[in-house]
Amino acid sequence: MKNCNQCGKCCIKYGDGGLSASAEDIALWELFNPEIFDFVKGDQIWFDPVTKVQLTRCPFLEILPATSPTTATKYTCAIYDSRPEDCRHYPSLIAEMVRDECEMIEAIDLQNPNKAQRRLDVLMIDSRPSDFLK
Repeated sequence: MKNCNQCGKCCIKYGDGGLSASAEDIALWELFNPEIFDFVKGDQIWFDPVTKVQLTRCPFLEILPATSPTTATKYTCAIYDSRPEDCRHYPSLIAEMVRDECEMIEAIDLQNPNKAQRRLDVLMIDSRPSDFLK
C-alpha cells in the first residue's frame, strides 16, 4: 500500500453531502470554528451559508499549486485538524478503497486483501474510534 498521494478522489466523491459530521464536530465548530459552522444546516454539512443549498463539493478542499506542468493535481484540506469525523476515519476498509479507486491501493494489496486490511488498520489506528476493531 502506498502513502496517500493527495489525489483528492475521496474528498471529491464524498464532499457533496456523501459524508456526515458528528454532533460533537458540529458543536465544536459552532463554539470554536464559526467559519466551518457557517456551512452546517441542522445536522448536515456543506451547505452554502447564504442560500442554504447543498454544495456539490466540500468548500474546504483546495488545489495545491502545481510544481510543474506535468505534475498531477494534488489537493489539501483547509480544515484538516478540524475535519469531520467521517473524513478522519476514511479509509476504513480495503473494499471501500477499491470501490473509490483510491490510489493508495497496489496490485499486491488486491492479491492479499486480508493482509492489506491489517496494514490499513495499523496505518489508521490513530484516526479511528477505540472500538472500531472490536
